[in-house]
Amino acid sequence: MNPTTIITDTHTHLYSEEFDQDRGEMIQRAIDAGVSRFFIPAIDADCTQSMYDLEQKYPDNVFLMMGLHPTYVKDNYLDELKHVETELEKRKFYAVGEIGIDLYWDKTHLKEQQIAFRTQIQWAKQYKLPIVIHCRDAFDEIFEILEEEKSDDLFGIFHCFTGTHEQALQAISYNMKLGIGGVVTFKNGKIDQFLNQIDLKHIVLETDSPYLAPIPFRGKRNESSYLLNVVSKLADIYDVSEEEIAAVTTQNSKDVFGI
Repeated sequence: MNPTTIITDTHTHLYSEEFDQDRGEMIQRAIDAGVSRFFIPAIDADCTQSMYDLEQKYPDNVFLMMGLHPTYVKDNYLDELKHVETELEKRKFYAVGEIGIDLYWDKTHLKEQQIAFRTQIQWAKQYKLPIVIHCRDAFDEIFEILEEEKSDDLFGIFHCFTGTHEQALQAISYNMKLGIGGVVTFKNGKIDQFLNQIDLKHIVLETDSPYLAPIPFRGKRNESSYLLNVVSKLADIYDVSEEEIAAVTTQNSKDVFGI
């Protein structure tokens, strides 16, 4: 790939403790590989300071989101939402995320997850920010809220998209880009079977590192430099050059995040 090519990782948990031993080297590997833009989703209040530290160390590469992740919606979720609200008031973020509904691990807080998702969508509209959606075993529940909240100022990314072609089109109809990462390289990932029917203008790249490493690293710790494997797979799917995949998806990320 051309050394001037810029690749954007729209979703990476660089503050994860899984990177504590070699974070600097891991980030440098990514930058050396052309992956030089990192968008960092929030999970809960505990990760906020680590995110600020990363931004301070890599001000030209790291761009922060603020939000409450659905699997962290517990009995204290109102306190967590207050933290999100306070941080959004204090400074600039590039998205409200990651937010959404996750019914894979636990369904007991569905009502609270729905409230948290809707509340954070409304804050995103207020601040004219994109949302970054986490959806697991919850397409119907997510789409129900998006349908109620849809408007010209609702837009963003459907992170780690793993749905059907029909669900992809539905997500796009709500002004969402599809976040595509390691899953597209999996034999049982299925999205590779219809992705070429989705215009590349609707796609952004992501790793979700340290999770969901692409083939041939599946099952190991993921990192942003592995995005090159996703670029290669998408170049095959769309029958275009890797440079085109990188250029179009980075432009798409700029269209979403405004930077």
